[in-house]
Amino acid sequence: MHHNNENSKLHHPPPNKQTSHKSTTLMAFTQPLILLTLLLLLLFPIVFSQQPDFLYTGFAGASSNTSTNTNMSLNGVAEIQPNGILRLTNETTRLIGHAFYPTPLLFKNSTDGTVFSFSTSFAFSIVPEYPKLGGHGLAFVISTTSTLPGALPSQYLGLLNANDNGNITNHIFAVEFDTVQDFEFGDINDNHVGVDINSMTSNASQPAAYFAGDSTKRDLNLKSGDTILAWVDYDSVSKVLNVTISPSSTKPHIPIISFPVDLSPILHDHMFVGFSASTGLLASSHYLFGWSFKMNGVARSLDLSSLPSLPKPPKKNTTLVIAISVASVVFVIAAVSAAAYLYYKIKTADVIEPWELECGPHRFSYKELKHATKGFRDRELLGFGGFGKVYKGILPGTKTQVAVKRVSHESRQGIREFVAEIASIGRLRHRNLVQLQGWCRRRSDLILVYDYMPNCSLDKYIFSSDLDSQNPPKPLLSWRQRFHILKGVASALLYLHEEWEHVVIHRDVKASNVLLDGDLNGRLGDFGLAKLYEHGANPSTTRVVGTLGYLAPELTRTGKATTSTDVFAFGALVLEVVCGRRPIEPKASPEELVLVDWVWGLWAAARWTEVVDKRLKGEYDRLEAEVALKVGLMCSHPAASVRPRMREVVRYLDGVEMPEVTRLPEEYEEKKLQAGFDDYVDSYSASSSFEKASECSVVVGVEEGVVGPFDCSQLSFLSREMVQ
Repeated sequence: MHHNNENSKLHHPPPNKQTSHKSTTLMAFTQPLILLTLLLLLLFPIVFSQQPDFLYTGFAGASSNTSTNTNMSLNGVAEIQPNGILRLTNETTRLIGHAFYPTPLLFKNSTDGTVFSFSTSFAFSIVPEYPKLGGHGLAFVISTTSTLPGALPSQYLGLLNANDNGNITNHIFAVEFDTVQDFEFGDINDNHVGVDINSMTSNASQPAAYFAGDSTKRDLNLKSGDTILAWVDYDSVSKVLNVTISPSSTKPHIPIISFPVDLSPILHDHMFVGFSASTGLLASSHYLFGWSFKMNGVARSLDLSSLPSLPKPPKKNTTLVIAISVASVVFVIAAVSAAAYLYYKIKTADVIEPWELECGPHRFSYKELKHATKGFRDRELLGFGGFGKVYKGILPGTKTQVAVKRVSHESRQGIREFVAEIASIGRLRHRNLVQLQGWCRRRSDLILVYDYMPNCSLDKYIFSSDLDSQNPPKPLLSWRQRFHILKGVASALLYLHEEWEHVVIHRDVKASNVLLDGDLNGRLGDFGLAKLYEHGANPSTTRVVGTLGYLAPELTRTGKATTSTDVFAFGALVLEVVCGRRPIEPKASPEELVLVDWVWGLWAAARWTEVVDKRLKGEYDRLEAEVALKVGLMCSHPAASVRPRMREVVRYLDGVEMPEVTRLPEEYEEKKLQAGFDDYVDSYSASSSFEKASECSVVVGVEEGVVGPFDCSQLSFLSREMVQ
């Protein structure tokens, strides 16, 4: 027995306690590690195969958690209707609607940081409140957040705002379907598709269209209210983005936009995908019917026939019509007793005539504007516009400050001018124009609602030495502020004359019609005298309209307002701003009576520095002042053919070298102080009880002869002597 034990010890040495402990520890750590590795290897193909891939054929199940559609993250006025249609906006002005996939998606490869390829398809429809007038549009969006805080409606489509537009830190990518042309962002038309990266100025855009099977390009109206199918495909290898649209379920072979772009610097690792839409002064309902998305693959196709659709207009119910006809007999007695009440309601209700439906901007109710201006009481009166009183108001819903222009009963402005003002201002968009927010008409009351300008009009600052018993004097504008205002007004006139779809002749450019916003930026307002005509058309009119001191000589002779007559009035405005006085100063010495005469004389004597506003005390840029005076004199030239166009004026004010000022004809010097002009000044100043001498608006019928205290021949003579 002992021998056996010895042999056992010989063949099986006793275990070392330290070695046994290490082996046990190593096995304890190794086995779980091996199991974890095997588990990861088994799960890897599953995880890799679970790239984002979802499909919504209607959104009826998107409001609650399901295994197929999860849910949708809605923001703003976006809502899912019972029929499964997702409505981003309704026909209410200045609203935003967002709809996003609820969780962020992984867009980047973790190894090299490149963006994955992705593909999406969606069906949408845009139904405008007015058939031919769009209410902005919608966009497919990839962003870092699903709420887009700070985003504005209108032209910003609920994506950005004026402060962050264009910032590279936005990290936002969008494909817009826009139905309003915004010149601020360089839109090509009011029916286009665009690719936006960190900015509302599209990097690439095309008019809405698609390529049919025979490769012919066919236009597609985004405002038609029909269902449109869109595809957005990004290839991370070739770094090309393709955008395709079609009115059917078949995807065209040729995209409408093929844009080379690397999205890697734009997108973060995880991003939200979804849609944004907005309305502005005009409104449209934006609908989504279906949506599919896939990362690293082709999104599943959408069949328009299997998606929910907007209900068709209900058919006439013959039985109901007959029943109503029979029942109407029963209500005859009740109708007679209620006639007085109905008559009262009709008399006090807002009457909407057919032409009013064609006017684009928002129509306010009379009750809303009456409440905003506290009953149009005199304490809210800001002043008198071109044709009536202007009140300060606060809209009850948004608490937005507005200027409400109520055309007076005594005004010569009728329905025709009122319609022209709405039609022109409602679609004009420029940073140096006063924006029209809406309008209202109640019987004989014609009302326009503008943006409120807290710093009033330019004349209150330029002519601050004038005595005003009601308002304290305004602070003196520095030269830098004056020159900036002149450049802004010039830019606005260039837009009116050459950059909008129609030529707009303002016909009443003057200091009191230049309003100043909170930052003292000049904005041209009061389009009550605006005259629209097509580019290249004859701008004929039957009336001479404008303000004495700003009327071009040829205007009183021919009665035809042109862009050149606006240039003449702008020249008078420039001289006012530089010199700090009105075009006609009845209390001045004979040499300084007419501003342009005085400036011409000192300019010819090389003493132009004497005309600069003495209140500036020499603190002005000499080169800019010289340029401004040159522009003022060139624009005020009596010969229309010599005056520059506004495009040239803007270039001169921006520092482009300008030609020398053309000398006046000799006969001009001989007519400066002809007999009769002093009589005109005396009667002119005495007849102006509200405005100063240079701000009396006149309307002279060329065919009718006499209107007001002057006949046509007198006005022609006076205007020539005043501004020639």
